Amino acid sequence: MIILKSTKEIEKMRRSGQIAAQLSQKLIEKVKPGVTTKELDRVASTLIKMHKARSAFLGFRGFPASICTSVNDQIVHGIPGSYRLREGDIISLDFGVIHQGYYSDMAITLPVGNISEDARRLIAVTKSALVSGISQMVAGNRLYDISSAIQECAESNGFSVVRDLVGHGIGQKMHEEPQIPNFGKKSTGPYLKEGMVFALEPMVNMGEYEIETLDDNWTVVTADGSLSCHFEHTVAIMDNGPEILTELH
Repeated sequence: MIILKSTKEIEKMRRSGQIAAQLSQKLIEKVKPGVTTKELDRVASTLIKMHKARSAFLGFRGFPASICTSVNDQIVHGIPGSYRLREGDIISLDFGVIHQGYYSDMAITLPVGNISEDARRLIAVTKSALVSGISQMVAGNRLYDISSAIQECAESNGFSVVRDLVGHGIGQKMHEEPQIPNFGKKSTGPYLKEGMVFALEPMVNMGEYEIETLDDNWTVVTADGSLSCHFEHTVAIMDNGPEILTELH
């Protein structure tokens, strides 16, 4: 069952989303060659506490950090540690906030110094895929209109979308119904309604879509070692269209 959120609930999620948005800006400032992924996690933890909020990730199913830091061929769920970012890397930062009992969830992928043109294009296309998916979050559309738009954007540019990981509904829990794959047939799936709130998160690979999980049982990587990119926003369906709750206002 897809839970519809009231105006008051969406306002609480909006406040949670603004904390996540502020965190994204702080992390953008901090990402540079020589910084460890653990340092980025400390920055996130400090800012979240400053807002009297909690990390949605720390302790979630045993995850040991406040954010996920996934570098290069790592798709999602990378654990912060001693790795120092290097010129030419790309890093995906995934994080969520709990504030007044409501969740927000977002992800960004950033260049570390100067990166290759291929990596730059992968980032640009993945960001565009998220925008394309969000544009379909209109009451009366179908769920897989979102999925189809994301898939079309990625694949028409020669990339692949990860098929074993999905976006999701979000609210008083991190993961609510429905699951939102990044591929699908247009004009199928449940009808979208005002009050639905989804976390859309295209994960796009430069190579093939197959994935593997490392021995830490968290870090998901591309099976072929190709670069991967991840963007995510928490988005509400309003009477005048989609509202990105994790976009800085």
